Amino acid sequence: MSLIKSISGIRGTIGGSIGDNLTPLDAVKFASAYGTWLLDRNKNIKETLKVVIGRDARISGKMISSLVSNTLIGLGIDVVDLGLSTTPTVEIAVPMEKANGGIIITASHNPKQWNALKLLNEQGEFLDGIEGDKILNLAENDAYTYAEVDDLGVYTKDKSFIKKHIDAVLALGLVDVAAVKKAKFKVVLDAVNSTGGIFIPALLERMGVDCVKLYCEPNGEFPHNPEPLKEHLEDISKLVVAEKAHCGIVVDPDVDRLALVNEDGSMFGEEYTLVACADYVLGKLEGGNTVSNLSSSRALRDVTEKHGGSYAASAVGEVNVVIAMKETNTVIGGEGNGGVIYPESHYGRDSLVGVALFLSHLATCNMSCKELRDSFPSYFMSKNKIQLTPGLDVDNILEKMAEKHKSEYVNIIDGVKIDFPTEWVHLRKSNTEPIIRVYTESNSQENAEALAQKTIEEIKQIARL
Repeated sequence: MSLIKSISGIRGTIGGSIGDNLTPLDAVKFASAYGTWLLDRNKNIKETLKVVIGRDARISGKMISSLVSNTLIGLGIDVVDLGLSTTPTVEIAVPMEKANGGIIITASHNPKQWNALKLLNEQGEFLDGIEGDKILNLAENDAYTYAEVDDLGVYTKDKSFIKKHIDAVLALGLVDVAAVKKAKFKVVLDAVNSTGGIFIPALLERMGVDCVKLYCEPNGEFPHNPEPLKEHLEDISKLVVAEKAHCGIVVDPDVDRLALVNEDGSMFGEEYTLVACADYVLGKLEGGNTVSNLSSSRALRDVTEKHGGSYAASAVGEVNVVIAMKETNTVIGGEGNGGVIYPESHYGRDSLVGVALFLSHLATCNMSCKELRDSFPSYFMSKNKIQLTPGLDVDNILEKMAEKHKSEYVNIIDGVKIDFPTEWVHLRKSNTEPIIRVYTESNSQENAEALAQKTIEEIKQIARL
């Protein structure tokens, strides 16, 4: 498995050879590059720099965390270690601690053999492309110098941020704790044996929700594929029905993606987590702007326009969504993978915020979970990829697809997205292998899949495969 290096961090499988997997030396190298970037970025600051770190419950997390912490200390940087935590918790902790940056040790929805370093700036937000490239260049050239013994950083632990994070969520103006308590909800939680099993039950207890725990032991032994998709969630679907729960809640290992299950065991739909939260927020604010990425459901646009707001699409990637949200003064946004970004809290995907907003909506809308889902426009997605011959000019293929459909609305900020009256297709090339990803959405699953196959045939004809 190749080591994947990107502007947002480094990701790979544990073990193996240096540079081919996420080995201890690779963790030290990349932490050194990040720390060196921080020191250069803050070279006019006399005080010792500070970095907040936290990890999900992966088996390798403690090892990688120790390597990262001691590398930063070796550069003369103080470390505040939150221990078992979540991505959004580290994000809010960075500005709360007045830290200069943050590192989350998590491979998000990837299986347990994976781990990663996700990098944050002083605002607790992911780095943009320019800053990320600087770190990649530093790592490529081993361009770092470590501190002398009297200048080593200091390591401290801080376990207070579970309470601080929950306090901040419950203090949000649109989180209606009283209504949720009055509703006396019963929910089932699948936290895939990671840190969601610590943080989400603590939030639900504060909101007066009866929580039935499924896979909530933070031991890193994922009982199923940790990506919160329908095909991985049979156990919680059955348990929601058996427990006669109002809904099911599913989070990924680092708790920045939220999926929901209806009371009858059917999927609320990962794409509709953001739609439901936006519907609630826009309804309370009587309008406002929203943003999601180009591969997210059209349902968010529909709901936004229903409330008199404006919708904008960004390139794929959380940092791109956040940039677009700031540019358009968005009140809520995120990604169709269950990632809710609520600026009143912070500019990062946060399942705790998502849970609090969703339950507030469910408590005040006089509908069941299934009825709420059915109140939104129904769209269906298909996700495919087409394997290309190495050496083909993928950019040229995408350009020809855009030209072929120029009579439709075509967006080229991230690959090619073609909006038809009742459906769309989004084509993106991979940066690591010769494939084109083909995402489609239509008014039925059959139509979405038919559009995907039609598009794949068009690409094959252009590429002469």
